[in-house]
Amino acid sequence: MKRYLINTLLAFSAGLLGAFTYQQWLAPKSEMHQNKQETLLTETQNNLPTTPVRIPKDLPNEGGDFVKASQISTQSVVFIKTVADSRFDSFNIFDLYFGDGWNNRKQIGSGSGVIFTQDGYIVTNYHVIENAEQIEVIHLKKSYEAKVIGTDPSADLAIIKIEGQNLPSIKRGSSKNLQVGEWVIAVGNPFNLQSTVTAGIVSAKGRDIDLLGGQFPLESFIQTDAAINPGNSGGALVNQAGELVGINTAILSRTGSYTGYGFAVPVDIVAKIFNDLIQYGQVQKAFTGLEVRNIDQETVEQFSLTTDNYAGALITEVQGGSDAQKLGLRPGDVIRKVNEDLVSSKNVYEELISYYRPGDKVKLQYTRNGQMREASITLTNREGTTGVLKSQIFSAESIGVDLEPVSKLEREKLAIESGVRVVKVKRGGLFARLRIQEGFIITSINKEKIETPQQVERMLSNLGGRVYIEGIDKNGVRGYYTFSF
Repeated sequence: MKRYLINTLLAFSAGLLGAFTYQQWLAPKSEMHQNKQETLLTETQNNLPTTPVRIPKDLPNEGGDFVKASQISTQSVVFIKTVADSRFDSFNIFDLYFGDGWNNRKQIGSGSGVIFTQDGYIVTNYHVIENAEQIEVIHLKKSYEAKVIGTDPSADLAIIKIEGQNLPSIKRGSSKNLQVGEWVIAVGNPFNLQSTVTAGIVSAKGRDIDLLGGQFPLESFIQTDAAINPGNSGGALVNQAGELVGINTAILSRTGSYTGYGFAVPVDIVAKIFNDLIQYGQVQKAFTGLEVRNIDQETVEQFSLTTDNYAGALITEVQGGSDAQKLGLRPGDVIRKVNEDLVSSKNVYEELISYYRPGDKVKLQYTRNGQMREASITLTNREGTTGVLKSQIFSAESIGVDLEPVSKLEREKLAIESGVRVVKVKRGGLFARLRIQEGFIITSINKEKIETPQQVERMLSNLGGRVYIEGIDKNGVRGYYTFSF
């Protein structure tokens, strides 16, 4: 027992001595090392000696004056709340008691928008108001009911309207003149936090992130490191003068929140689409008859290009009967300029063409075998003509769907003779019950070729028994729906 007590006392003393030694010699050194690492502005992996960075006094104020730009732009950015149906694939027993049997539940969404005109026209993202049954706009704590005026899913843009006068419309800048490295601020309502402002720079222009679907997506985004989060969609990207330079649209993230990469639709594209939707009811998209792609080592070898400069847009296909074919352009030619604007990539080329309408003429400068050539091309519409296209949406009320014929250009690209696109699926209708997706192109019903929207309504209103619908989804994948009445 005595020996046990002595051993216990020795162990306790050794513990005290160890703690004292740590506190006096080891702990202070460890804490100093940690603090040093936190305060140094530069640190190498090899723990080499470092020199503190000194900031010169004559450098300009970092970020410029964001206060004025924020005060100007926040007055023109609105908060958007939407109500839509959420359709579930699985059957829920509780719907027998509390639902309508179709598993339709209300889904609440939110986003941002920018007041474009004083009389209440607002620009936002298409995905913010997609499938919305009700749209509420909140501006300076006042609530408005909004209606959809027009949409362009290929650019992820939509125009909505509220009733108001003398609203603070935003001043527009120029995305064309926007420079990489220029300071910008993002204004929106992330996570329902209204009137939030974040700052950053323009990281890149003409970005293609493969975000948009459809046959003719327009992707030439402004990339910024200003923080953009869910809820910022449809908000404003403005320069230091408070001028709109883009509509915030997307983030590149694995978590769903900001991780350093935000993307905005350039305001020059937005303005063109806005004017088309207001004036014509649909976007007057112009085409050159050319398919192009970016230049890389693979295409240099494939087309035997005599260049070490990968700038430009490489022509890979020329549409038969187009002005471009008649003027002698061919695969392997490299477009260098549209009028006087330099073409650095496929995305920049498509952005430059998007500023024009069918019937306009553009001068293309291109190289072939290292020699510069020039051609003046008349732009056409989706039907291959130069006139203004009117909306051809047909509302088939008896089957609960809006339909439109597929354009000539799309038919050629998809290698189909005819087809009808599902534009909008209406709640409670046949297409909603069959879960036929918007954007689906119907090419045949029970092996009969489909040419007009009226034909779809007539056939599905009268058919009985087994029905087989063939077509192509909005991503270009062929498939079918089958069901029995």
